[in-house]
Order: sequence, then structure tokens, then C-alpha cells
Amino acid sequence: MSVAKYFSWLLRNEKQVFLQSWGSCYHDLPLKADQRNAETNQKKRPSLKHSSDGAETPLPNRDTDDDGNPIYNFLYPSKELLPDDKEMSIYDHLEELRQRIFTSVLAVGAAMLGCFAFSKELIIFLEAPVSAQGVRFLQLAPGEFFFTSLKVSGYCGLLLGSPVILYEMISFILPGLTKEERRFLGPVVLGYAEGVVESLWSIDQYFEFVLVLMFSTGLSFQVPVIQLLLGQLGLVSSEQMLSVWRYVVVGAVIAAAILTPSTDPLTQLLLAGPLMGLYLGGAWMVKLLGQ
Repeated sequence: MSVAKYFSWLLRNEKQVFLQSWGSCYHDLPLKADQRNAETNQKKRPSLKHSSDGAETPLPNRDTDDDGNPIYNFLYPSKELLPDDKEMSIYDHLEELRQRIFTSVLAVGAAMLGCFAFSKELIIFLEAPVSAQGVRFLQLAPGEFFFTSLKVSGYCGLLLGSPVILYEMISFILPGLTKEERRFLGPVVLGYAEGVVESLWSIDQYFEFVLVLMFSTGLSFQVPVIQLLLGQLGLVSSEQMLSVWRYVVVGAVIAAAILTPSTDPLTQLLLAGPLMGLYLGGAWMVKLLGQ
């Protein structure tokens, strides 16, 4: 057998083997597709439960029932759990977020400008507690008084604009939370200051301490506002607020010990008393409103 005849015979055999194998695969394709469809339909078909009277009741399919999936329920809660939910696109959400941020920045900026216009009066007011004792403040660096004025204006403006920021944050976040998730909302703000040491009085350090203390104390006055908001939403009742008064007393004393610069108990009580009074006053206001 010559080389040409050998290659011709080899090609014919390979062609026959290829056609036979392709034909068998082709005839198997409908069968395999039917098998796949049957398996899929079997998965989708609900299971049957036989009752005592012989009737067949379909059982829920865990593979296709999204309501039984906890992850699905967390990402897509039912409308009954979202009382304030509104259908909005992602662009509508971004537009609402932009408007609320702009409103908050505008309110804080206007408050800062107003405080900067009266920065001299604010500085004199903040200096009054120690100026009566003969304490003199020194400017230890060029421009220290100017930057202190900016800092006073910034803290005072942020404090005055904090109710607007709080309102805008709650208005944006609250509609997307379920009733159970709203119970976990509760920011905690703490400050720190040190004392019982003899130090030189610098105007920058003094105002930094006073402003931090003033800012943290001012935030504590937002407690009744938050209590009224929680009461109006029906998340916490006045009885629940008053039932934990012992924990409030302990928390107020601990917060006063952290915030006050001295270690004497009188100063701590002077700060812990208003904190407890604000909380109890907010609880009684919620009770008077019938919540």
C-alpha cells in the first residue's frame, strides 16, 4: 500500500468515526434536554401533604419560595413592616440625599456666620467664669486669637444647627427602616477632659476645653427631643422609659465623671442632675402626650 492510499483510507475511517459519534450525540441531545426539563419541573412542582381525609395539600417549596429566605426578607421586607416607605428610584434617593445635605450645610453655615459676627461677645461670655478670678489669657502664637474666634464660631454654629442635622438624618433614614430596626437607633456622644493639674492658661487650650464641654452638654439637651420622637413613632412608651430610671441614674453619674474636669463629687452632681432631669422630663412629656 502506497503512502497516498494509506492516508486516503485513514481519512475515510476518521470521517466515518466522526459522523457516527456526532450522530449519536445529536440523537442524545433531545433526550438530555427533556431530562433537564423534567428535573426542573420536578423541582418547581410543590410537594404534597396527605391530610387525614385523604386530600392533598401542597407544601411550600423552600427552593423557590423567597418569603422563607431570611436574607431575602432582610433585603426586601414587606410593606407592612415599612409604614413610611415610598417607591423611589435610585436617582430620586440621591436627589433627596443631596437636598438634605444641602439643607444641613446651609443651616450650619448660616449659624456659623451669625456666631462669627458675634464672636467677640461669645469669647467674653466664655471667659467670664475665670476672668472674675483674675486669670489672664495670653496669645502664644500669631493669629491664635483669630483661629480661636473661628473655632468658637464653628462649634457654636454646629451646636445651633444640630437639630436641623438630626431632623434631616432621621427623615432620610427612617422611611427605609422596619419597626424592629428602628429600635436599634441611639447615638452616644461622650467627651473627655482632664484636670487636677496646675497649668498655664492658654486662650486656645481654654476655649478648646470649654467648647468641647459646651458641645457635649448641648447635645444632652437633645435627649427630650429624641424621646418625644420615639414616643410619637410608638417605638418606646413612657412606662418603658420610666422603668429604666435606675440605669439612667448610673449612666448620668458615669457621664458626669467623664465630662467634668475635676474629681470633687459636687461638680459631678451639678452635671449629672440636669442629665437625669432632662431624661425624666422627656419621659413625663411623652406620658402627657398619651404615648
